[in-house]
Amino acid sequence: MLVIKYELYSAIKNFGAYLNKKKIRVSTVKKLTTALVATGFPYEVQENFFLNMKIFQNMYKNTQGVRRAGSAALDLCYVACGRLDGFWEFELNPWDIAAGALIVKEAGGLITNTENNPYCLEDKHIIASNQLIHSEIYKIISTTS
Repeated sequence: MLVIKYELYSAIKNFGAYLNKKKIRVSTVKKLTTALVATGFPYEVQENFFLNMKIFQNMYKNTQGVRRAGSAALDLCYVACGRLDGFWEFELNPWDIAAGALIVKEAGGLITNTENNPYCLEDKHIIASNQLIHSEIYKIISTTS
């Protein structure tokens, strides 16, 4: 039997983040070695292929696992509700992440660009996390790049 569960994520600035009208929060995982993270890959597969694979490999070695759902918006919502502890991806567009970024922030998470500056709509490369493991994700990306 297949059961389909409908989920609606929402947030209003300064009023919190919600999943089906229930308030959500990011995870409390404190170390990257115990974290579950996610990523995605740009449509232009050949561009930066080796860099993406090297970061993926380094993340895989330093976490409990890496997932790839194929939707940055969904991955950001999963960070917001604690199903994932962190996320990173390159070559995104504002429509891929704007709503998810607000949901992460309102759930107590942190979202930056890959230079560790606060996220803005022009950023194409991002890191999102529960805040507690953000510096570890940033360190792997910045030392691999």
